[in-house]
Amino acid sequence: MAWCSLAQLSTDPASPYHFLTPDPIPCPTAPCSPPCHPHLTFHSSAIPLPQPHQHVLVPSCASTSPLPAPALPCPLPTGPTPSPQLQQALLSFRWALWFFKNDKSKMWQANLRLVTKFSTVEDFWALYTHIQLASKLTSGCDYSLFKDGIEPMWEDSQNKRGGRWLITLAKQQRHTELDRFWLETLLCLIGEMFDEYSDEVCGAVINIRAKGDKIAIWTREAENREGVTHIGRVYKEHLGLSQKVAIGYQAHADTATKSGSLTKNKFVV
Repeated sequence: MAWCSLAQLSTDPASPYHFLTPDPIPCPTAPCSPPCHPHLTFHSSAIPLPQPHQHVLVPSCASTSPLPAPALPCPLPTGPTPSPQLQQALLSFRWALWFFKNDKSKMWQANLRLVTKFSTVEDFWALYTHIQLASKLTSGCDYSLFKDGIEPMWEDSQNKRGGRWLITLAKQQRHTELDRFWLETLLCLIGEMFDEYSDEVCGAVINIRAKGDKIAIWTREAENREGVTHIGRVYKEHLGLSQKVAIGYQAHADTATKSGSLTKNKFVV
């Protein structure tokens, strides 16, 4: 069976992410009131997110009258019970979410905390819907999502030769574009939207700053021109940016020796 992309549960009907699973099957008690979820359908190969109400299927031989129950019990299903984990839509990689809060009284690494790790579509949405939106974070805070085993810092062995595609937002975009851009970034990462170059992606970071917020996708090898530019073009397309808007790629080695405003772009798309 084809691998299921995270986009199976995208809440935007017009999203470029689409279903790779078999045809959806209707809710067992449709029509629901209220509906189970306005944008989600039940799939035979994926467990939907926790719903505001549950559907309980009652065996046909269950007694609903005050008479004694039948002498023979209802037939029980035979065979092993499938593990819930096997029924979930597994991602190709395990991912880790990190949170950074700037406390100047502590060392930089002491301000970085691992929040949790996940490896399924369902666990991603459970996490995303229960953490604070990026636009609600205070200035100086970061979210980082990286493949398990890679820490969100230049010094990590899988980051140090790489770089980042950087999106810089104006102050007024925090309440209009920031959360959408960040969610699209997350979906691009764990949905592996960069085709054969998805292995080049290490993670993504969002910086909440008073002067203007930033979002970046980090890749592992800055000298891989073909892979880096492909990732940049696909990323720009999924963000819905105009062709007139240019985004730049900066090598970590350059960023580490210069301030962000002085770092030259290695590539531009």
